[in-house]
Formats: sequence, C-alpha cells, structure tokens
Amino acid sequence: MPSSFTVLFLIIVAIAILTWFIPAGTYDMDDAGNIISGTYHAVESHPQGIWDIFMSPVKGMLGTETTPGAIEVSLFILVVGGFLGVVTKTGALDAGIASIVKSYKGKEKKLIPILMLIFAIGGTTYGMAEETMAFYPLIIPVMVGVGFDTLIAVAIVLVSSQIGVLASTVNPFATGVASQALGISPGDGIIWRLIFFVVMYAVSTFYVYRYAIKVEKNPEASLVAAQKEENLQHFDIPEDQQEMNARQRNVMILFALSFLIMILGLVPWTSLRANWTIFESLNSFLVNLPFIGPLLGSTMVPLGEWYFQEITMLFFLMAVIIGLLYRMPEGEIVDTFIDGAKDLLSVALVVAIARGIQVVMNDGMITATILHWGEKGLSGLSPVLFTILTYIFYIPMSFLIPSTSGLAAATMGIMGPLGTFSDVPQHLVVTAYQAASGFINLITPTSGVVMGALAIARIDVSIWWKFMFKLMAIVFILSCVLLGIAAAFS
Repeated sequence: MPSSFTVLFLIIVAIAILTWFIPAGTYDMDDAGNIISGTYHAVESHPQGIWDIFMSPVKGMLGTETTPGAIEVSLFILVVGGFLGVVTKTGALDAGIASIVKSYKGKEKKLIPILMLIFAIGGTTYGMAEETMAFYPLIIPVMVGVGFDTLIAVAIVLVSSQIGVLASTVNPFATGVASQALGISPGDGIIWRLIFFVVMYAVSTFYVYRYAIKVEKNPEASLVAAQKEENLQHFDIPEDQQEMNARQRNVMILFALSFLIMILGLVPWTSLRANWTIFESLNSFLVNLPFIGPLLGSTMVPLGEWYFQEITMLFFLMAVIIGLLYRMPEGEIVDTFIDGAKDLLSVALVVAIARGIQVVMNDGMITATILHWGEKGLSGLSPVLFTILTYIFYIPMSFLIPSTSGLAAATMGIMGPLGTFSDVPQHLVVTAYQAASGFINLITPTSGVVMGALAIARIDVSIWWKFMFKLMAIVFILSCVLLGIAAAFS
C-alpha cells in the first residue's frame, strides 16, 4: 500500500480530472451559509489543471473563500504532539502503568478491565495509537508469566485503545478534524459518542475477559498454545519495574486535568440546557475582577465556547507547566516539545493535503453537482438508513486512507452536507465516520500500530483475525444499532 500522502494526492489528481467532465454547478445559500435544498443550478465549467493540483495542498492549509483552511487544526496537532512529547519525557505514563501492574501482582485478571479502561480513555480523548507501542514489552511478560497468552496482552492494549478511537468523544485527530471540516463544535453530539464509548468498552472488555478465563481454565484453548513454552522463555518478566515518584504523579494529575478542561471547554453547555451558564458567569466574574481580570486577560473565552485556538493554547500552556513542574531545564522543555511536534508533523501535513481535495472540488465547482446527485439519490432514504449506509461507506474508505485525520478532511465536505438532505445532524455523520475508522483500525494490515504490536508479541496476523472475528461482528452490529437509534432520536 502506498502512503497516505500518495493516496490522497492521487485522489486530488483524480478529482481534478473529473472537473473536466462533471458539469459545474452551485446551490443558493441562506443567511447562515447553509445550502438550500432544491436550489441547484448549473454554471460555467471550471476545469482544474496542473497548477491547481499542486496549489491545492497550499490552499488546503491556508484556506480559500470557499474552503476553510487546515491551519488551525494542523497547528493544534503539532502542539498536542509537543505536549505528549513533554509528558512522555517525564516517564510518567510508563511508570503509571508499571505501578498499576505491580500493585495487582497475583491478581492480574483484575487488571484487564482497569488497563483496558485506561487505554480506551487514551483512545477516545487523544487518539492513542502509536503511543501504545511502549507498553507491550511491559504487559506481555506479565500476562504470559501468570498463565495467560500473548493474545490477551495485545488485546488489552490494542483493542481497548482502538475501541476508544472508534468511540472518540473529543479525539482531536478524528472528532476534531471532522468537526472543523464541517464548521461545527467537537462537542456537538458528545452525548451519543459517550454512549458509544460505554457500550463498546463494556463489550470489548467482556470479550477479552471471557477469553482470559477460558485460557486460564484450559491453556490448550489458547489460539497460540503451540507457542507457550517458546513465549515463556522469550518474554521474561522484568523484576526492576519503575516506581512512580511524586513528580510523576503530579504530571499524571496535570495530564488528566488537561483533557478534562478540554472536554469542559468543548461541550456546548448552554445549547444542551439554556440555564447551564455557570462557566459564562464564572468567566465574567473573573475578567471583571480588579487586577486579576487584566492579569488573566480580558478576552478569555468561557468553557463551553472553546474551539481550536483555545484548546491549542491549553495544551501549549500545560506542556510548559508540566515541564517546569518536573524541573526540566528550559532548553530541554523546548527541545522535547519540538521533538514531540516533529513526531506528528506528518499528521499535520496530511490534513492539509486532504483538504486539498475539497479545494479542487470547490474551485472546480463540482461539489454542488455531486451533492445534487446525492440529494436526488438519497431523497427517499430515512435518517436511520442514511446513517447506517454512511457507516458502511466509511469502512472501505478507512482501509484506503488509514489516516483518521486525512480521511475526515478528505470526505466530510461531501458527506456532512449530504446528511442534511436526509435530516441527519452533521455530528452524527462524524460519529458514523469515526466508528468505521476505528473498526478498521482493529485489524487492518496497513496499520503500523496493528502490525507492530503483533510483531512484538510474535503473533501471526491470521491468528489475530481469528481471535477478532466474533468481536468485529459484534462491534459492527452494535454500531449499526446505536447509529440507527441516534438517527431516530436526533
């Protein structure tokens, strides 16, 4: 498989070619800038050439009159990378997992739901994926040493983190990018995504726990029973597991607090309930205080009205605070932040390239034409059927474009407006997209996370697929049911 960059650029080329053949058209807009259904009309053709193809990623980053730029979300991704770099440098994440494992020595089975919840929260809040690679060498020896197998160890980390991504609540790389492409708040639809998270976490944890009991009672029932002796020799349990010190505990508190504040900032409280104005009142009180108000900043935005600029500032601030609290030298904080941002540079750039697809479509004036075709084709579909079909559509698309952020930026400009023709809220289209993306991320051989985890655990991918088959079927059915219910009641 070519890289996400190549796949997205080839799509740009294909879309540019289509602008020479698909008729151009446009819709009338209301005062809020929303499409008015039934107002489509043809306009003069605007075919896109080589110049337009190579300019599209540039315009995708900076934005045009018809296409919002990706600069806000790309900068946020870089700052989150810097923040995670600083947190990782402190060793707090590794030490936290190690201390939990140590405290549950002798009762490792009870660790399964606890560890899966931790990794699932990481997936749902910040798209934890590549970061999990550091935990396999720690967890695999523990699970193998107490009589479980390598499949259980991998499932604890991989399944839970990707189930969290599937049920992303405020994940900036899935929910954030998709919401920004549609111009809605990442907090829109969060109640349904929380329901998704609870259901999927419960089902996946029960599935892994049930398999663990089965292997505990009968080791021969393990799908990797033939490798048992070999794995016992290969995965020797480390005796000198790192203890979490006081400074690392403080780092973990601030780490959790960062995501809690982000969630509070993004949830549109007043739109959920008109009298939920506590954060607006608190913000007004603080900014009007003598000395304190000017010190904090008179332009401070209340929680519930935050968007990408505010949460970018939050993670930048928390990275500095965590670095200082851990007593890192100034130069080390800067270098670590830059190294962390560098790790996510490719993600930030892929969002801009993906946004280039929308630029070519809008500048070629074929977006409205495709929407018009979709409007006619979907006019008879109920909201429930449209939402489920959207989920199914995104499953092969997620395999073609493994990058969650790249897929969102490439397709939301079409799928979001299509949903409005079937009376489907745009936030539900976002939920359907990320559910499909997370579904594929559990098993796809094009994912470095999946293949890397299996390589560390010495598990053949066919064995992993056999282990995951029933869970995948359950997740697919439950996703369709939950999306259908959400569509019916939204």
